[in-house]
Amino acid sequence: MAQYIVRRLFSMIVTLWLIITITFFLMHAVPGSPFEKDGRNANPTAVQNMMEFYHLDQPLSVQYVLYLKSLLTLDLGPSIGHFPDSVNSMIERGFPVSFQLGMVSILFAIVSGIALGTVAALRQNRLIDYFAMIFAVIGIAVPNFIVATMLIKFVAVEWRLLPVATWGSWKHVILPALALSAGPLAIIARLTRANMLEVLTADYIETARAKGLSPFMIVFKHALRNAVLPVVTLLGALVANVLTGSFVIEKIFAIPGMGKYFVDGINNRDYALIMGTTVFYSALLLFMMFLVDIAYGFIDPRIKLHRKEA
Repeated sequence: MAQYIVRRLFSMIVTLWLIITITFFLMHAVPGSPFEKDGRNANPTAVQNMMEFYHLDQPLSVQYVLYLKSLLTLDLGPSIGHFPDSVNSMIERGFPVSFQLGMVSILFAIVSGIALGTVAALRQNRLIDYFAMIFAVIGIAVPNFIVATMLIKFVAVEWRLLPVATWGSWKHVILPALALSAGPLAIIARLTRANMLEVLTADYIETARAKGLSPFMIVFKHALRNAVLPVVTLLGALVANVLTGSFVIEKIFAIPGMGKYFVDGINNRDYALIMGTTVFYSALLLFMMFLVDIAYGFIDPRIKLHRKEA
């Protein structure tokens, strides 16, 4: 187990380094300057001073080495578009908001998706099953920004049930969380249903029925535990989908989270902010996928995380 964790941590570091390297050079390859506004540059002397301050006057290889050195001290540098704010302070302000929205969305998607998929499997070819599959197709096919627009139009504007924008109380979380969780919820429901149908026909389920176990024990103690294993495997990708999807949702609902800073960084060519948010989210997603791998071994006792099978 310890060897597996060490190997996974090493692969995470290598993967993160590759993401940093590719993003850094691709970002600097894009034409334009962070000091260019409306196609015009600022005062040449001011531009030169800012280039020196942000080390942008150095060769690209030197800038790359300097950035890696700053990362070793967890310093993401000063923001260009939000000076004098540092990227670290902006992440400290924005991440708690994005984290709250993301966790509410993914928890709602997991609980609702597993419940809907389980009920659909137990009521195969009945009304609830047809409803679940229609919902799954719509949830997968329709982008979350379309869902967000529809929620705003009907729930917030037409029916005036919930606030439409900004951030403050629990009411502000509901609409963006629903829009963000629609896709993952549909995927989980469809996957849970398919696996439940397969598990319910397994020999050990028939044995459990023959022993006289209650339907509740058969479903929740035996069948569901094995049916959700593929869902656990998919959690890493689903978390990535929720976090990246939140960029658009946060912009639509005017939420002061990480998505707002990321979009602002791209619009302003804020190199430090773009790199900082990319590095932060990449590290977070790699860590979440690492936790999923560890959790998979605990959920399914047949999986052993030793050297041969890792």
